[in-house]
Amino acid sequence: MPTVTVSSLCKNFGHVRAVQDVSFQVFPGEIFGMLGPNGAGKTTTIRVMLDIYQPNSGEISILGGKLTDSRKRAIGYLPEDRGLYKDLTVERTLIFLALLKGLEEKEARRRLDGWLKRMDLYDHRKKKVQELSKGMQQKAQIISTLLHDPELIILDEPFSGLDPVNTRLVKDIIEEQRVAGKTIIMSTHQMYQVEALCNRIVLIDHGRSVLYGDVSEIKRKYATDTVLVKGDGDFTQLSCVDTVVQQNGGWRIHLKPEASPDILFRCLAELPSAHIEHFEIAEPSLDDIFISVVQNRGVKDEALNE
Repeated sequence: MPTVTVSSLCKNFGHVRAVQDVSFQVFPGEIFGMLGPNGAGKTTTIRVMLDIYQPNSGEISILGGKLTDSRKRAIGYLPEDRGLYKDLTVERTLIFLALLKGLEEKEARRRLDGWLKRMDLYDHRKKKVQELSKGMQQKAQIISTLLHDPELIILDEPFSGLDPVNTRLVKDIIEEQRVAGKTIIMSTHQMYQVEALCNRIVLIDHGRSVLYGDVSEIKRKYATDTVLVKGDGDFTQLSCVDTVVQQNGGWRIHLKPEASPDILFRCLAELPSAHIEHFEIAEPSLDDIFISVVQNRGVKDEALNE
């Protein structure tokens, strides 16, 4: 059963349609990536999901139904813009936010000590939030997101302001939450983080979900006409080959439009002088797919408007 179901969601601000048609589902035990260029409608979609904005149309189910107060307490939300009280100490702020989520103060303090030590913030707990660096503030905000042990975790740019060491720490924490069966939605511009962490994604562009599904399946769908080969042989004379480029101790072979990797594989097997050690279809990165889909939609929109 999905933790989150968003169906045909639309949200307008006056004459501006911020979200036009967004649909997706997210399940327990997965890290789901919400992607899109600036202004695509990602944050608006999240805020509608959290009942901050009311939708103009569409259906949303969170944790089995409409977003009641008890279901809200089962959500941990990390906004892109830091939302901590800057004039309060780190400890007081995090305890207060945990109380709002239904924790008893004694339990909140017990949990907080462990999180502060893990995030290397324990010695800074008596400082005001505004005295912390951006990276420290981000770690404090991550603690506030997770301290009440939520079932659904929504992270908007979770690695903002973090150095490589703390990025690795936060990635480990996100993976631990997934293994524990939590549902995690992650919105970020850092595509390599999405590839490393996410099981499935939705790509939102101009308020519409334009790409949705399993990351590996999407990469196979957008696979190029390029094959990476390691070994010895003269591959330039094969009828199915367009160009051959030496790369990283191997060969990057571009196929002719009518050819396929299967055809190339058979050709290599029949090549008497060839010795093949490695054969791999060159999958595009999510960055490549993201750019391709968004640019192609832009071209289509321009054509429709002419």
